[in-house]
Amino acid sequence: MVRSTQKITSNAARDLVRKTDRKLRPEILIFDVDGVLVDVRDTYWRSAIETIRYLTGKRVTHAELHRWKSKPGNNDDWQMVASWSTELGRPTTYEEAREAFGKFYWGTDAQPGNVLREKIIVPPAQITKWAARFELDLFTGRNRREFHYTFSKWSGTAHFKTIVTMDDVEKMKPHPEGLYKILGKRDPATALYLGDNIDDALAARDAGVPFAAIIAVGEHNYRKRAAAFRELGAVALLPRAIDVNKLFAIQRSGQPRGR
Repeated sequence: MVRSTQKITSNAARDLVRKTDRKLRPEILIFDVDGVLVDVRDTYWRSAIETIRYLTGKRVTHAELHRWKSKPGNNDDWQMVASWSTELGRPTTYEEAREAFGKFYWGTDAQPGNVLREKIIVPPAQITKWAARFELDLFTGRNRREFHYTFSKWSGTAHFKTIVTMDDVEKMKPHPEGLYKILGKRDPATALYLGDNIDDALAARDAGVPFAAIIAVGEHNYRKRAAAFRELGAVALLPRAIDVNKLFAIQRSGQPRGR
């Protein structure tokens, strides 16, 4: 999603350096995709809301969407839609949710899909700079088709050593299988995982990988989500993925964390 470009407030600055007394010297940067590298407000979020209306006949809000997204296990939008629709009184299977969601995300012969609105929000030049310092990897809840549609022609993609999608694991987030595949027998402490979802934080915690949450002040349920990330041990709350550079700068300077 597009992150706020406003000047970081004092509270946000404290979150940026929260817990950075834990020294981070990552050799590996692992990125989630949606909400970290890609703006998904008009793609996945829009498709979810339209799918719920299609299945149930009920209009739902972005606030309701984010309440559902904040629940463990709902990094998978198809599962979220199935559970949400069922709770609204229209029993829906995972397969039904996936088929209905596709009508809005991929589109139909009569209607272009929301996928056309997809926008990558981290410049390729920044990816190149990170690649000069770190091994770069991706662990996403997207399937291969969704990933390739957006990333196959993006120059930054070539810098990622390992890309793990939902098609590459038996157990999806919040299970840390994808992180295990990336790290192998390497020390989890040598990595840093950037994600924006509770399932990302849970996967990182269970794999023993330091986690930085991508969440900007002013987003839906900011306080509740930020508190959940802190509880799960996030080393920092960053408004945008690119702000990991500020986190590293703070680490290098030895600045104490905010109180």
